[in-house]
Amino acid sequence: MSDIITETKPKFTVKQLALIGLMTAVICVLGPLALNIPVSPVPISLGTLAIYFVVSVLGMKLGTISVLIYILLGLVGVPVFAGFTSGPGKLFGPTGGYIIGYIFMALICGFFVDKFGRKLPIYFLGMLLGTAVCYLLGTLWLGFQMDMSFPKALMAGVIPYIPGDLVKLIIAMIIGFQVRKRLLKAGLV
Repeated sequence: MSDIITETKPKFTVKQLALIGLMTAVICVLGPLALNIPVSPVPISLGTLAIYFVVSVLGMKLGTISVLIYILLGLVGVPVFAGFTSGPGKLFGPTGGYIIGYIFMALICGFFVDKFGRKLPIYFLGMLLGTAVCYLLGTLWLGFQMDMSFPKALMAGVIPYIPGDLVKLIIAMIIGFQVRKRLLKAGLV
C-alpha cells in the first residue's frame, strides 16, 4: 500500500482573503451612507460607488465575493444597507432588488475589468451594462413591491439617479484603476 500525499492548492491566498475583507469593509462603510429623497422610496446611496470601486480594484471573482459577503452581513442584521438598515425585511422590501442587483453588477462590471481593464472605453461600457442590469432588477422588484407600472418604477428608482451614478462610476473607475494597477504590480490580484 502506498502512502500518496496530495497537496491541494488553497482556493484563495491569505493576501486575497485580506483584500476581500478590506473591500467588503469599504462597501460596509460607504453603503449605509444615504440620503432619502421625497420623490422616491429609493435613497441616494454611496453603495454603487463602493461596488464600482471594489470591482475596479478586485475584478470579477474577488469583487463579487466581497459583494456577497456585504449582502450576507446585511441579511443577518449588521446595519450596512442604505440608511444603516439591515435584515430580511430590507433585502426583500421595495429596494431589495437593487441590493440583489449589486451581485449581477459586480459580475458584469468585474468581467469587463478583468478582460478589458486597459481599454477604458470598453471598461466604461461594461460598467454601464452592469449598472443597467442592477437598475433593471431593482426597477422590476420596486414595481412589484410598490404596485407600480414599470415606467412609474423607472421614474421613481432610476431616472433621478443616473447623473449621480455616472459621476460615482467615473470616480471609482479613475481611483480603482490606479489602485488595481499597483496591486497587480505587487502581485496581489
